[in-house]
Amino acid sequence: MGDILIVDDERDIRELIADILQDEGYTTRLAANSDECMNEINAEPPALLILDIWLKDSRMDGIDILSTVKRDNPDIPIVIISGHGNIEIAVAAIKQGAYDFIEKPFNIDQLMVVIRRAMEASKLRRENIDLRRRDVVSYEMIGSCSAFKTLKAQLEKVTKSNGRVMLTGPAGAGKEVAARHIHANSNRSAAPFVTVNSASIEPERMEEVLFGRESPDRGVEPGLLEQAHGGVLYFDEIADMPLGTQSKILRVLVEQQFQRVGGGDKVRVDLRVISSTNRDLPTEIAAGRFREELYHRLNVVPISVPSLEERREDIPELAAHFIAEFNRAQGLPLRDVSDEARALLQTMLWPGNVRQLKNVIERVLILGEDSGAITAKELPVASEESAGEGRVVLSGALATLPLREARELFEREYLLTQINRFGGNISRTATFVGMERSALHRKLKSLGVVTSTKAGARVAHVDEGTAAD
Repeated sequence: MGDILIVDDERDIRELIADILQDEGYTTRLAANSDECMNEINAEPPALLILDIWLKDSRMDGIDILSTVKRDNPDIPIVIISGHGNIEIAVAAIKQGAYDFIEKPFNIDQLMVVIRRAMEASKLRRENIDLRRRDVVSYEMIGSCSAFKTLKAQLEKVTKSNGRVMLTGPAGAGKEVAARHIHANSNRSAAPFVTVNSASIEPERMEEVLFGRESPDRGVEPGLLEQAHGGVLYFDEIADMPLGTQSKILRVLVEQQFQRVGGGDKVRVDLRVISSTNRDLPTEIAAGRFREELYHRLNVVPISVPSLEERREDIPELAAHFIAEFNRAQGLPLRDVSDEARALLQTMLWPGNVRQLKNVIERVLILGEDSGAITAKELPVASEESAGEGRVVLSGALATLPLREARELFEREYLLTQINRFGGNISRTATFVGMERSALHRKLKSLGVVTSTKAGARVAHVDEGTAAD
């Protein structure tokens, strides 16, 4: 039902309350003074704290403990008990964040009612925060091609663990979506997901941003590490983090605790760390731009997020998803995508990956018609490459070549695009381009086009060693 920490300098009182709570199905821990109390909380925050105001032979009294716990662990509900109760003490305790104040000798039934209400209020507060967070940010994994299924299977394997995950892949491929999928399907889903934009942290402000600060004027200002306590801390593009910041983060990962700027107490955090990068970190390490020890700490489970080039089959599904999303969020038209537009989307170059596709869909919905299917002419590439009815503008490189070389280059690029559009499926490609499968195989061989498995999908590419001269 819940783990309750009981802090009282009288052994009989501690054990009496513990016996009653255990009979009700709760698990309990006991502490006789402030040091024992803080050690228990730092080891594992309880679901609820029952705290005596007066503690003999302690360096902190109950109000001091209350203030410290509510500062460092604001989600822990605290019930104050005291044999020397008065209105001033009760008011002070409530102002400091106590859930309720009970005077000794207390009625057992009254104590149990307060405990149940405190636990329920804490649970409802966490659920409300989670619901607000999910209402603001909704991330879905969309796709069905082989490369996507491989990624999804790998993500499912790590959701239930607490291991650190390193997501690699090009910018815009969906690394943050993958990180949020891990969080949403883990046992930390009700806790925060906090993003650290690695490149935006200035070295001189790093400690304040990550660790927070304490000052007499402004009190405690939690940093990103504290805000992520109990949940997931996501380092977006970790390779962009300055070297000085890397060494401090490494220390936190090792010790799982830190000090706020201007503070003296150690703050313990329980975090799962997920990081991402679009760079080759071993190369960055060799160049002296990334700490090797931090790399090994973060790269416990490496997962590759495929580019949109590797999952062209998913483009129509992604486009339909974005159209529905923009309709729901912005009231943009709910339109279908024509066959011609779908084919063009699958054959376009996407250096910006899924992010670029989403931007293109939004642009078309804003600037295009209010109804009817999206046509190829509405897509940016169509307007750039069209040169009148039935004509296509040649690229500068293609226009300078002799006919034989231009034809060969066109055929190679055309077939590469179509094969990747159909997920490496030669039969479907042959049907679409209007060739017998055996004839297509011969053509591919003459052009030096081969297929191989990459990130769980069949991908076509040019084998320079066998390409025809």
